[in-house]
Amino acid sequence: MEEILELESIEQLAALEELEETEQLKVFRILPKDMAADVFSYMDVDVQHFIITSLSERDAGSIIDNLMADDATDLLEEMPANIVKKLLASASPDTRRDINNLLRYPEDSAGSIMTVEFVDLKETLTVEQATERIRSLAINSETINVCYVLDARRTLIGTVALRYLLLSQPDDVIGDIMEENVISVNTLMDQEEVARQFKKYDFTAMPVVDNENRLVGIITVDDIVDIMEQEATEDIEKMAAIVPTDKSYMRTGVIETWKKRIPWLLLLMISATFTGSIIQNYENALSAYVVLTAFIPMLMDTGGNAGGQASVTIIRGLSLNDIEFRDIWQVIFKEVRVAGLCGITLAVANFAKLMLIDRVGLTVALVVCCTLVAVVLIAKIVGCTLPMFAKKLGFDPAVMASPFITTIVDAISLLIYFTIATSLLKI
Repeated sequence: MEEILELESIEQLAALEELEETEQLKVFRILPKDMAADVFSYMDVDVQHFIITSLSERDAGSIIDNLMADDATDLLEEMPANIVKKLLASASPDTRRDINNLLRYPEDSAGSIMTVEFVDLKETLTVEQATERIRSLAINSETINVCYVLDARRTLIGTVALRYLLLSQPDDVIGDIMEENVISVNTLMDQEEVARQFKKYDFTAMPVVDNENRLVGIITVDDIVDIMEQEATEDIEKMAAIVPTDKSYMRTGVIETWKKRIPWLLLLMISATFTGSIIQNYENALSAYVVLTAFIPMLMDTGGNAGGQASVTIIRGLSLNDIEFRDIWQVIFKEVRVAGLCGITLAVANFAKLMLIDRVGLTVALVVCCTLVAVVLIAKIVGCTLPMFAKKLGFDPAVMASPFITTIVDAISLLIYFTIATSLLKI
């Protein structure tokens, strides 16, 4: 036990994870309250739930009190209402106030992820007075690297870094040494946009203000790392035609997983029936040249893959703000050139295979290869434009990823294929 007490929080967590659940709980109860809260904040959600529900109401309330307000809020948002009520009842009034204030902000907004533990200073303070205030608040603050200067109305008017305080004279006034050009975010800003602001300005912490520019909290880079992981997971799920979920795979039950997957599967299945209708309309062509049937899967797969490549690239560019809707013609022009090179390369390779290995007629080979070039071209255009139109209309461009693109391109591929076949083969 003494060895665990001497470790850092992350190392303590690693040591606890090697134990069985019951042993984890025994060791966790022995840890000092402040140390237990630090370790608790790094635990996986499943372990947090087990620990917090196994503790007495008093001990659980103590853990909540020692957590940063944003971490406590994140925990309570994941728990059943009856447990939340008990935990809040056992927490201190100040903790309840802070948590309730954070819970009133919209989900995924800057206000919902900020913490209210920060150091604020008045512009009239001297460096010596400011240093004393930092000492008194530091233990309960998320960070003291940057302090925020407020006026009498709590309006954010500047910032001062701790290192500048250390380099300044004791009688220097905060208002004279503070940085007045403050970059902040609004409480209602989407968390994904907040993450972009962190990346743009390379900050480790950013102030959060209300509509009247009053400081209400700060967001630190550790929260941004969690947000980036969450947003990336959400985009991946949407690109795979899955309704996003906040739970991990192992915590999601079979029924809940079914509910998340079935809506898109039903939509894609219904839309794929158009492919069958197209094939039915060209039964005569297929009966005259049965060999054409053999190349349908290859053409559809190639079109879907080509469209998927374009869509994933554009979706990523949109998420990073590298691409805007005004760039659509430039994007199309580039994708057309890429499609031309890819289509011709694939057609040449396929023509050699058709003639040397499959030994089909020259006309059939030309039909397949011409279709291949056209399909790749159309697929690239569809793949690059649909996500951009989705973003323009206010939808998440990730929904226009591979499954959706593939369904559209499959139908277009067949139309192109049979149109070229009927023209060249005279059927």
